[in-house]
Amino acid sequence: MDTGTHVVMGIALGGLATLDPVVGVDNPTAHAVMLGALIGSQAPDLDTILKLRNNAKYIRNHRGITHSIPAIFIWSFLITGMITIFIPESNLLHLWLWTLLAIVIHVFVDIFNAYGTQALRPFTKKWIALGLINTFDPFIFVSHLAAIAIWLIGAHPGFTFLTLYIILIGYYLIRYFMQKDIIHRLHKLVPDIEQVIISPTMKFRQWHIAIMTKTRFYVARSVDGEIIFLDEFERVPVPQTDVIRAAEKDDNISAFLSFSPVYRWEVEEYSDHYEVRFIDLRYRSKGYYPFVAIVQLDLDLNIVSSYTGWIFSEEKLRKKLDLIPE
Repeated sequence: MDTGTHVVMGIALGGLATLDPVVGVDNPTAHAVMLGALIGSQAPDLDTILKLRNNAKYIRNHRGITHSIPAIFIWSFLITGMITIFIPESNLLHLWLWTLLAIVIHVFVDIFNAYGTQALRPFTKKWIALGLINTFDPFIFVSHLAAIAIWLIGAHPGFTFLTLYIILIGYYLIRYFMQKDIIHRLHKLVPDIEQVIISPTMKFRQWHIAIMTKTRFYVARSVDGEIIFLDEFERVPVPQTDVIRAAEKDDNISAFLSFSPVYRWEVEEYSDHYEVRFIDLRYRSKGYYPFVAIVQLDLDLNIVSSYTGWIFSEEKLRKKLDLIPE
């Protein structure tokens, strides 16, 4: 989820913790738990600083080791230890348990995005992405704000946020059945489907769809219950030519390939250079595929320039990286 949603989730969990008799409503443990919930709800996303280095490092590692099983416990011990320095009279066990729960919830809700996490590391590095909830979901965010407002005007925080979580469980179930219905209908429309990847949008009844069959890629959208096919591509395996092998050594290309489950490729040869491009098919927007990886090589197959990330026009891509013009 986005940073703002994780913040309001931290506040909600701190409020829910007041149902714990040891935590209470207004005592040192309650204050410590609220602080632990707020910090814990943000801690796994510390890897966002990798974006300061480059997109390749960020794409390859974001929601990776920082969202893993060992990291969950490491974060909880570090945060609990830090808070007890400033609020030593707080109950150590209950502070740790609620802080741990905040971190677990952060990782858990991230699994429901299209991006996903490597939450089962070190047992597997597989990305777990259920594609039910957009990174920013207006209903989830606004419902948290509403619950916080109800608390501020005098309602009991514990019961207020308990009610909120019951509502959100129902919301997640609705999204699950919506997605399952789309997949069921796709299997009736497209023969020989090998994989369907559905990415939610911020709009409740709109979804991005990427479909793989043995021979084709299909790109579609589900809008208000109607499935609309937008593009179709022949599924051609990436050839292991000298140009492709040289391109795959680039950090931006290898990061993209480690992350994207469905993409097509293009190789262009010009008078003085080659250009290799990989295009993620999950995020079509206004006729454009904004998540790409591109590398340009000279005729001796030396890497000249490369990029991976989100870009919404060819002009911006070439201006951004000062790529060799076509």
